[in-house]
Amino acid sequence: MRLAIDEAALAARGGDVPVGAVVLGADGTTVLATGHNEREAGGDPTAHAEVLALRRAAARTGEWRLTGCTLVVTLEPCTMCAGALVQSRVDRVVYGARDDKAGAAGSLWDVVRDRRLNHRPEVIGGVLAEDCAGLLTEFFRSR
Repeated sequence: MRLAIDEAALAARGGDVPVGAVVLGADGTTVLATGHNEREAGGDPTAHAEVLALRRAAARTGEWRLTGCTLVVTLEPCTMCAGALVQSRVDRVVYGARDDKAGAAGSLWDVVRDRRLNHRPEVIGGVLAEDCAGLLTEFFRSR
């Protein structure tokens, strides 16, 4: 999570909402890819940290199926990112701060564990939640 927090700080420096993500390999320690929000930087509404990290991990492995992998992200994924997580077949999602307004991993919605879908990753929330939430609070307070 600390690496994801570092990624989130990069997003804030670029004027984006500070969200960072890391994809870990099946061994749980190898970093396959990182990402941070780049919506403002690239003018791309899909440039969320999770989507970018998943794309980069798939490019690195040469596989769109990221079976065995873990996505670590500072903020609970939104519906778009939750859908991408399900489609990528990651085994688990670890997030920091809960997102009561747009979260889709258990708070507002629970897309990632919807039994109607063909894949349901394990979800672990609240990891370094205060640190992750603090980045967001500071970012929006400064605006």
